[in-house]
Amino acid sequence: MSHSFGIAIESLVAVLLVLTIGYCMLLNSRLQRLKADEHSLKATIAELITATEIAERAIGGLKHAVRDVNENLGDQLTSASQMSLQLKKQLLEGDNVLRRLSKIAIAARPSAEAQQTAPKVSAASAIAAAAQAFSDRRRPDGLAA
Repeated sequence: MSHSFGIAIESLVAVLLVLTIGYCMLLNSRLQRLKADEHSLKATIAELITATEIAERAIGGLKHAVRDVNENLGDQLTSASQMSLQLKKQLLEGDNVLRRLSKIAIAARPSAEAQQTAPKVSAASAIAAAAQAFSDRRRPDGLAA
């Protein structure tokens, strides 16, 4: 019995060794896949680092461009607001000149009784005469009165 008992134990040990070798082969294949995934992951990380560096440089360039555009736009807005103020002043002056011309044209029209006695003058020549009288009257600063 001791001899069969020893063979049973040796057989059990052999079976366990075969199972251990099979499990080691399974673990080896899994480790190889893990290493392959590790290399793939390292390559992906390297690509991400490169893409991040490129994006950081692009962001820096965009910040610089935004700063330049902001400065130029600010200058242009200042110039535009000054031009707008000048145009408003010139429009007001133009309105004043138009009102004065209208008053001169109205004053230059002959009255109803003067029209009956005076020779007929066309409205265009009356306005031209009024404009001529207006241009003859000049202020010291060069503007017509």
